[in-house]
Amino acid sequence: MNDRPNYITPAGYSALKAEYDALFAGERPKLVETIAWAAGNGDRSENGDYIYGRKRLREIDRRLGWLAKRMKAAKVVDPAVQTDRSRIWFGATVTIADEDDNHRTLTLAGDDETDAGTGRIGWNAPLARALRGAAVGDVRKVTLPAGEKDYEVLAIGYPG
Repeated sequence: MNDRPNYITPAGYSALKAEYDALFAGERPKLVETIAWAAGNGDRSENGDYIYGRKRLREIDRRLGWLAKRMKAAKVVDPAVQTDRSRIWFGATVTIADEDDNHRTLTLAGDDETDAGTGRIGWNAPLARALRGAAVGDVRKVTLPAGEKDYEVLAIGYPG
């Protein structure tokens, strides 16, 4: 794990916790029961329920470990209480334009709650790092895999 804070919104933290609870209290106990039943059926080497169950249990335990680490390292930040709303900080919804006047609206979210399809980019993504602290009218140069690009900040908004 890196030494950067794991910023996350309250909703993002709730989603991690809900997934953890569903796996730990729901799916895992049922799977353990199925594995115990399958183990009691004799030869385990050709027992599909037992083999699949053990494999799935390892996957669940790995995911539970990852979720526990992420929740422990999480620093919950509510963007609705941001005091400096004139600049881009965590949780801001930003409208930017590139050199070709293509407009994009993005929300700077926690790295665990990114969703490119809805415009939620991770706080530590190259574009988000370049936009941090910018105000409306600022132009920021971003180094992307396709090369450098300039983006102008057109609007900044926060929830609430």
